[in-house]
Amino acid sequence: MFTGIIEGVGRLAHTESRGGDVRLTVDVGTLAFDSVKLGESIAVNGVCLTVVEFDASSFAADASNETLSLTTLGALETGAVLNLERAMRPTDRLGGHLVSGHVDGLGSVASVTEDARAQRWRFNAPAPLLRYIAKKGSICVDGVSLTVNEVDAEGFEVALIPHTVANTAFAQTGVGDAVNLEIDLVARYVERLLAK
Repeated sequence: MFTGIIEGVGRLAHTESRGGDVRLTVDVGTLAFDSVKLGESIAVNGVCLTVVEFDASSFAADASNETLSLTTLGALETGAVLNLERAMRPTDRLGGHLVSGHVDGLGSVASVTEDARAQRWRFNAPAPLLRYIAKKGSICVDGVSLTVNEVDAEGFEVALIPHTVANTAFAQTGVGDAVNLEIDLVARYVERLLAK
């Protein structure tokens, strides 16, 4: 589990095809990485990946074809800026919301407009996901826990404060870019409980 509070920004250092899927090597950049362990989970742009190799400044993780086809990871180029978050511990504060690292679908940046010192970001989202997105609810975009300001039949809008833009990959994200979306876990489970 994750919180959607980005702990560091890194870069995709290398991709290597391995038996039909891909091993990703990620430079950890600003992520605190001194106590990493083999097999731990790290969210990379909101996608939960398992550390299979590491050194002092990078880690490798295998991405299955399922992961590559359902997330933005399959289309990333070497050097791409990445949001990174290590899995939460039971003693951590839950600063964002509960995030599983299991991407529900892809969206795209529709617009970015200035709003005083903040920015309003509008995202297009697939219709099947929009039913789970509620005004003032939580959404995870590329691993970042955000509050939904508005939602309509085509997408949703959030406000990003200067700290969020400066300390995430959003500083390098532009209109038209694809993003990973994870809906709020509560919405997913409520629907399942109400299904007859």
